[in-house]
Amino acid sequence: MSNAAAAAEAAPPPKSKKMLLIIVAAVVLLAVLGAGAMLMLKKKPAEGDDEEAGPSKPAKAAAAKVDPKAVPIFVPLDPFVVNLADKEAERYAQVGITLEIADAALGDQIKALMPAIRHTVLMLLAEKTAGQLIDRGGKEKFARQVQRESSRVLGAEIEDEAAEPEADTSSPKKGDKAGKKKKKAAPAELPVRAVHFSSFIVQ
Repeated sequence: MSNAAAAAEAAPPPKSKKMLLIIVAAVVLLAVLGAGAMLMLKKKPAEGDDEEAGPSKPAKAAAAKVDPKAVPIFVPLDPFVVNLADKEAERYAQVGITLEIADAALGDQIKALMPAIRHTVLMLLAEKTAGQLIDRGGKEKFARQVQRESSRVLGAEIEDEAAEPEADTSSPKKGDKAGKKKKKAAPAELPVRAVHFSSFIVQ
């Protein structure tokens, strides 16, 4: 009798342990499933944010790459003071010139070749008379000549412009057309995109 009673008392605990194990496993499984569901819900908005941010980041990067190239680079030259070619009276010009270039690496080349560029500009300016430099057309023509000759010093292959003075003197309309054509072609072909005057005094 005592053995049967002992066996009967010992039998229930294994059932209760199994039930506890099943309950604990179910709770753990529910917790894992809940954590997995939370992670999935968090990942979806994050991926949506990445998709929204994706196109904007490359756009910003592209803008950062394009903007510096679009902004021109200016290389100022020391002012020029030159006696002009007037024979009737002593006239001189004081001119401040700034070269506009598109490539930053070209700035170092200009600095290395600065003596040759300054020599070229001085020679061009010394050939001018006060009458040729006072009006706007004369200044624009001189700017084109500086652009061409400084680009030639930098290694650009440029045809002689011997025909331009003839066109200017014979018929102003033809000269203007020729000047406009050269202006349009110069920025795409020449390393010096434009010539700007910071000061221009003729006395």
